[in-house]
Amino acid sequence: MNRSLVDRIADAVLYEGYILYPYRPSVKNRSRWTFGSLYPETYCQATGGSDAASNQTECLVRGTLATVFDARVRFLHLTARSLGAVDPPLAEWPDSALPPSRAVETLRVGDQLFHEWQEAEEREVVLGAATLGELSAGARSRAFAFPGVRRWELLRGAAGEVVGVLIRRQQSLEGVIEVGAAEVEAGLFRLRVRVLNRTPCEHIQAQSRDLAALRCLASTHAILTVRDGAFVSLLDPPDCWRAAAAACHNIGTWPVLVGEDGQHDTMLAAPIILYDYPQVAPESPGDFFDATEIDEMLTLRIRTLTDQEKGAMAAVDQRARALLARTEGLAPEQMLGLHGTIRGLGPPPQEHAHEELGP
Repeated sequence: MNRSLVDRIADAVLYEGYILYPYRPSVKNRSRWTFGSLYPETYCQATGGSDAASNQTECLVRGTLATVFDARVRFLHLTARSLGAVDPPLAEWPDSALPPSRAVETLRVGDQLFHEWQEAEEREVVLGAATLGELSAGARSRAFAFPGVRRWELLRGAAGEVVGVLIRRQQSLEGVIEVGAAEVEAGLFRLRVRVLNRTPCEHIQAQSRDLAALRCLASTHAILTVRDGAFVSLLDPPDCWRAAAAACHNIGTWPVLVGEDGQHDTMLAAPIILYDYPQVAPESPGDFFDATEIDEMLTLRIRTLTDQEKGAMAAVDQRARALLARTEGLAPEQMLGLHGTIRGLGPPPQEHAHEELGP
């Protein structure tokens, strides 16, 4: 497995829809647009809505009872960011204590603007290696939990006085990964991986979807690997296993082969539709976090933002700031590379020769 190549694709999936153009607080960006978000099970049961609490991946593996399987489940843990204005400013205040403040949506400190917003922290849970023999004998499960935290950052003026506070709150998360295997024919196994959000959600009827989102597993996906075995493409399986591939039941995931073209030891269970061996275009200067992103169009749009709009974009978070700096620093040849390219162009079709008929 080419770990760096696989992780680059997985990271693109992880941040798909993390923040969309116009990359600043607006009606469009009040809620996350990430795919594959798993909400607390109790919330989904109580609301009866369309939000999912779990996903399921089924795929095929060529191997033996000794073939080793492992998985990494990755998702974003959302963080609520709020602001408080300290009025009047405090000349002396320890960093370890939360000062009295009044809630505000935005706060300017010198030349820097701060916004009430959401951030996200990457999470990863490793299932642990197991043989197909062990998984065929009985399903395994791995529980995981991430505690809730509250952190704050004092915002100081030019003279060092405390003029505001940036507060980050993260709700606790709980979940479980279940995995099992079954031999469908000699040398061919069907793997099943389920991820469930078991986070408690008290006073569920009073919870809004935005509050429940802080307890979701956002952009959930899994990286599956085998040793001494090989995954079978579900998009283009051998004819002899086409029926077995069609029988795989995937809910909220789309498993594809990843890595170097032709490798079969790694599969990405993505929350979006991909093809086998997806790649990030080498011309792309970096992430735009935008579903079905079109790099040139988004680059040109960012460059047309006003200084005020760019300031609001920079205030969103470090990823938005990095995107803005990267876009404004593109060299002319990099911009030209975004204009378009042709890949995989084969020879033109040959015209059929006309045979002359004899007398």
